[in-house]
Order: sequence, then structure tokens, then C-alpha cells
Amino acid sequence: MAGTGRNILVIKHGAMGDVILAQGPFQAIRAHHGDARIVLLTTRPFAAFLEKSGLFDEVWIDERPKLWQLSKLIPLIRKLRRGRFDRVYDLQTSTRTNSYFRFFPSRRKPEWCGIAKGSSHPHDSPLRTKIHTIERHIDQLKVVGIESVPPVDFTWAMTDISRFELPEKYALLVPGGSAHRPEKRWPAARFAELAVYLDSKGITPVLVGGKAEAEAIATIREHCPAAIDLSSRTEFGDIAALGAGATLAVGNDTGPLHLISAVGCKTVVLFSKASDPHMSRPRGQDVTVLREDDLADLPLAAVLGSLGLDE
Repeated sequence: MAGTGRNILVIKHGAMGDVILAQGPFQAIRAHHGDARIVLLTTRPFAAFLEKSGLFDEVWIDERPKLWQLSKLIPLIRKLRRGRFDRVYDLQTSTRTNSYFRFFPSRRKPEWCGIAKGSSHPHDSPLRTKIHTIERHIDQLKVVGIESVPPVDFTWAMTDISRFELPEKYALLVPGGSAHRPEKRWPAARFAELAVYLDSKGITPVLVGGKAEAEAIATIREHCPAAIDLSSRTEFGDIAALGAGATLAVGNDTGPLHLISAVGCKTVVLFSKASDPHMSRPRGQDVTVLREDDLADLPLAAVLGSLGLDE
């Protein structure tokens, strides 16, 4: 049965991988509520991207003010109250977003699907902290009667990447990761060896990342001058389009891999002991996870074996 609420708020702040994994639940919420007004509360890095999805009537930016930043906190509280929401889907379920439940006066509390104390539709399954993000969202939505979540659709995200003038056969290499989590990165020297191998197979390496990956990308290009450097030149939509056209992708456990795999690209994602693929691995049609406690110990041969290019 479709939802009856006319004003719906969905909360999803980030990070990138989590936003990508929430696409199916976003679609399910829209389908459930038909032509209701649905507002997304997110953070600045994802607002413009998610506006293009067509799933939300409005996208609001949450600056996530500190409690003592009253000049920012009070306008946020007022905006939420003036939204007159009938139901809130808290897909972030963080300490911060739990606290937002208290921003609404008791006489006008919206239905709340999340884990905030006092939620009308609490997601209190003991499994919620033991299952993958997607399964957690699916389980959460069942609490309000949303029984199915559709396959993700990112066709709306695709941009025109002809400006990059890429060859027909290319592979995406994503050597980055959280700047403060170097243990989640396969060594740049190994990526360089992989790039040389791909080039020998007639597959041009295309390097994706940001400023934080400049040193790693320089190392790769030093060993493989044929590699194309697109670092700091791509937006989310470009990454989706690049993934849709790529022969394959290899990268660390980082946000872009979630989007690349979600559009159907054959993806190999590298995990260390720093994170658990059971809880947060990228999902897609063809995703292989390789895990080594210390990624410095992951040999090139293991990655090459997962690509199947010599079969």
C-alpha cells in the first residue's frame, strides 16, 4: 500500500559510498509515497548530484552545526519544523540525526523511521549492526511496510565524457582512499605494475582521484606514461559514465568504487583489515573483493588473477 503522508523527509548525510548504497532505498521511498512532497536533507558534497535524480522535490543542505553554533542551529530547527513533515526516514541513523527527532515539538512530532528514542517506527532489529548497509536499509524500510527495494538506477547520473577523448578499451584505477586511513590503500607501486600490465594487454589505464592522490598517481604515470590522468577532473556523474564504459575497474575501498560498480562495471575492490567487506562492500553485477590484513602484502598476482584477462 502506498504511503499516505504528504510531506516526507529523508535524511542521508554521507559519505559517498553510503549515499550510493542508499539509491535503491531512495527509489523505494519515492515509489511508496507516489506524488507526495519528498525532501532530502543531505550535506553539501552530494546535494547537486542527488538533485538530478528526480526522486526529491527539494534537496536541503545540512551544514551540521555544532550545538554551540546557535546562529546556524536555530535556523535548521526552524526549517525542519516549518517543513510540517508527516514522516521522516532517517537513513543516516547517527547520533546527530537521532537528535533531530527532539527538534520537533511533541504536539507535532512526525512519524519517525529510524533508531531515535521515541521513534514511531523504530528499527530495533538486533541484526542492524551486523549486516551490510543495503540489507540494513531494506530491513529498516520493512518496518513501515516497504517490502521491496528495486535495483539501483543511475542512468540519470550519466554525463557526456566525450571531452576526455578516451580509447575504446580502458580500465579505471582508483588508488585513493580516506586521507587519514593510509592502511586502506594498496601501494602506489603495485598500482603502477598493474597499469603497465593493462597497457600491455591493450587496455589503457585511466586514473581517478583527487588532490590527495596526486603522489600515488604521479608514481603510476612515472612507470606507465600511457596512463590517462583524470584526477581532480571528474564529478560524480562523470564517474558513473566512466564506469559504464570501462572494461574493468580496480581500486581501494573508497566512495568512487561504489558508483563504478553500481553502474555494472566489472570491479575488483581491495580491502585491508581496517574495514569489513561484509558490512560495506560495493555492490554491483560483477564485484570481486580481495582482502589482506595489510594491503602491502597483497601481491599483484592476486589482482591479476581476479581480472581473468589471461583466460
